[in-house]
This record gives sequence, C-alpha cells and structure tokens, in this order.
Amino acid sequence: MLDHEEESSTESDSDFEPSDLTDKELQEAFAQGKLKPGLNVALEGKKKLANDMTGLRQSLKDLKNELPWVERLDVTTEPVGNSAGQNGGQTSLDTSDINAEDDFQREMCFYRQAQAAVLFALPHFHRLNVSTKRPDDYFAEMAKTDQHMQKIRRKLQFKQAAMEKSEKAKQLRELRKYGKKVQTEVIQRRQKEKSAMMTQIKRYQKGLSDKLDFLEGDQPQKKTDGSAAQVKKGPNAKRRYKNQKFGFGGKKKGLKRNTKESCNDIADFRQSKSHGKGPHRPGKKGGKNANKRPGKRTRQKIKSKAR
Repeated sequence: MLDHEEESSTESDSDFEPSDLTDKELQEAFAQGKLKPGLNVALEGKKKLANDMTGLRQSLKDLKNELPWVERLDVTTEPVGNSAGQNGGQTSLDTSDINAEDDFQREMCFYRQAQAAVLFALPHFHRLNVSTKRPDDYFAEMAKTDQHMQKIRRKLQFKQAAMEKSEKAKQLRELRKYGKKVQTEVIQRRQKEKSAMMTQIKRYQKGLSDKLDFLEGDQPQKKTDGSAAQVKKGPNAKRRYKNQKFGFGGKKKGLKRNTKESCNDIADFRQSKSHGKGPHRPGKKGGKNANKRPGKRTRQKIKSKAR
C-alpha cells in the first residue's frame, strides 16, 4: 500500500505544472534530487533555413518572362556618383568604401541608389508613352467621406477654440496676479508712509522734534552736496502750513473803515455810481426808491390784469 501511495504521489507531482507548485514543494523536490540546477525545459535547436538559390532564380525568371516591365517596375542599378561622366551621363558610386555602421554614409547610399533608379525609370516611361505627372483636371477618390472630414474639421476647430480660451484665461489669471501684487505693494507702501508720519507727529507733539518736513509730502529736497543740509528759502514748513490754512497773516478786522485820508480823497468819487442817490436824469430811475420791489397786493393786481 505504501509503495502504491508513493508511486501515485510521484505521478501526481510530475503532472503538476511549475506554476502550480509552491516554493515548499519545489524545495522538497530539489532536496530529493528530482530537480537539477539550470533549465529544466529542453530547447529546440536553431531552425535551419533552406537557401534554395536555384528555386529563387527560377521564380525570378518566371516573373520576368510572364509580366511586362510596366507591371513589375523593378530597377536594379548602382548608386549614382557625385559627378557626371565624360558623355554627360551619371557615374556610379563606389560602394566598397562605404561603412555600413556609419548612419550618414548608409542613408546617403540609399538616397543615391533611389536617384539612380529614377534616372533609369523615367526614360523608360517616356519611351512607353506612360505619363509621369498628374493632369491638371485630376481628382483622386477620397478615402474618407465628406461627412467624416467635416466632423474632423469641427473637432479641430473646437479643440483650437478651447486652447485659445484656455490661453486667454491663463493670461487673465496672470494679469490678476500681477494687479493684486501691485495693489498689495501700494497698500504696504502707504501703510509704511502713514506709520512713519504718525511716528514723526507723535515725536513733534511730545517735543522731541521741531521739524515738520513730513508735511511736505514727496517733494524733492535740494542739496548743494552730499553732506550739506537742505537749502530752504522763505518761511519754514510750519509757517507755510499755517499760511495755507489760516491765510497769510496781518490785520484783517476793520480794513474797510474810512480814515481821515480816505475821507478827504474824492478823486475816485462818481455821483452817478453812488447807490442811485444822485440827481434824477431823464430816462433813468433815481432817488431813494428807484429799485424798490412792488408790494404783494400790487403784484397780484398786476397778474390779475394781465390775465
């Protein structure tokens, strides 16, 4: 029974795939010598390709014999050289000096070979009366329908409009940020100036300073040199401030009263301008009541008569 169980267990273990086995089971199998180091799967050798040169040449010969050149369009030429030949033809390029590992030389060889194929094929087309240029009225069949192209166009326009809208929104955000920054700087500068002015006012009120230069604002100060003090002309800032607020000083009460000299001076006296008190002249109202307004009842009578 035990031998039968062991055989069944070994058969069941061999039936498991490697992916179904756990690490513990693999370790036990390796300890028992059932696994060996290295690959446990036999690899097939490299497949040998048959180089049937005879069959390939026969197939090429059959193709050349059955189809005309216009249908095949096969051209086998050497790459074109850089200079023209003695008879005006193109010289072939020597490919023995080309390094296949050099990308530039390899791509240049491909370009020269394609150029040689064109120079060989164009005269053949002309001899066979095959046109190599599209006519002016040539219209190719569209691979996509007009409805599909219109849909693509609308999608591209929508995408372009979305990009422009996003760009404008980005510019507006940048402008707002810049404006907010400038506004913050202005507010901070004003607060700083206000704080400095309040400090100077408090110093002046406490008698710690007798200067009122801070009342002049941002006026430029004139200096003779770097070490010289400010050059001031006329009254100081305090006097100018009080002159601006209260006037320019001096006596103002009783300036219009007559004096002995003004009473005796009659050079500027005009009788016709002395408040209508001169003699009555024809065509002009004079006397005490010359400009007196009529009474209320008189005005009402005048209005009733006018109606």
